[in-house]
Amino acid sequence: MEYRPVCLCCSPVKKKLVLLSIMFLLWVYMLYSCVGYCSTMPTLAADGGPRGAREAAVPAAGRTDLVSRLLGHQVPQPWEDVESDYEEPSLRTGVSRDLLNEEDRDPERDRDRAEDWDQQQRAPEPSAMSSFSNGSGSKKLPQALIIGVKKGGTRALLEFLRVHPDIRAVGAEPHFFDRNYDNGLEWYRELMPKTLEGQITMEKTPSYFVTREAPARISAMSRDTKLIVVVRDPVTRAISDYTQTLSKKPDIPSFESLTFKNRTTGLIDTSWSAVQIGIYAKHLDNWLQYFPMGQILFVSGERLISDPAGELGRVQDFLGLKRIITDKHFYFNQTKGFPCLKKAEGSSKPHCLGKTKGRTHPNIDPEVVQRLRDFYRPFNMKFYQMTGHNFGWD
Repeated sequence: MEYRPVCLCCSPVKKKLVLLSIMFLLWVYMLYSCVGYCSTMPTLAADGGPRGAREAAVPAAGRTDLVSRLLGHQVPQPWEDVESDYEEPSLRTGVSRDLLNEEDRDPERDRDRAEDWDQQQRAPEPSAMSSFSNGSGSKKLPQALIIGVKKGGTRALLEFLRVHPDIRAVGAEPHFFDRNYDNGLEWYRELMPKTLEGQITMEKTPSYFVTREAPARISAMSRDTKLIVVVRDPVTRAISDYTQTLSKKPDIPSFESLTFKNRTTGLIDTSWSAVQIGIYAKHLDNWLQYFPMGQILFVSGERLISDPAGELGRVQDFLGLKRIITDKHFYFNQTKGFPCLKKAEGSSKPHCLGKTKGRTHPNIDPEVVQRLRDFYRPFNMKFYQMTGHNFGWD
């Protein structure tokens, strides 16, 4: 008797099912391979630079990891957001001044915090496959810092700089070199966003400029750190500082009463932080003991409003970066009176700073304003000489 092997796939229907299964598996494999390959290919940004791969690979600052998102956990932020009300403890004198500088919750500041968090979350999300195929960079200590000044325009500068594909910046203020130094450099490094080769890590904390210990601490981290200081007319800056506090504590003393030790003699109270911060020459002296002038760039807060692209060009040159941020990135918002970004980092929508920026200043007695201008004039002259730049405040 002749035996023949049994063929389970001899029927035409079964043959077609097997063939379709094989084709489906091949299709899935090809799709998987294509996704992995495409995730590593750079794309051209609007400015013509290859930034797709970088942005896909580098998570925005403050982003929680994939496991935390899947589990629904919110990673707490260990630092303060927005431009804070911090001032050097040695500048605080008197009960009234302590009241002006309490770190209480403020609804407007919380809205800014939520806006900054939302801005970070809009940055491109790296896929798990792209992270596997090309790596997700590494966290580095910052090579550049925006160290001041409060109410000078540091938030605007940081938001503008984050448009550049070669800059990765923490949106919040770490306050490492003034408040959190005891936590150590590794703690500080963990706050930084991941960067790829050739990208610059940055952060901004305006209170560094008036913190006596900050220059030595930053120099100990790296003597090559590049420092950026946004300065504006110290009289306008003081009024803006007071306006911010007034919006949170409407019952504080008047600007005039805080400005003078004795209104009759016209003696200015330099113990008030709003006045003290604007003595730029005094603070700069401290920094020049640790850093050469060539490593410090002074940005005009006034020109940052009137010509943002011009000031950003100077900053990009200072950082050794290609001038990618230009006039095409900005439009002037007539309502706020400030320039805004046509497209913010990781978003296709226009972006302006929060409602806490650009507050209307209270009316100040012109005589008080003039007394302040007279007070600051010699300090401004010295500052012009030290920096080699006349900011035109007098």
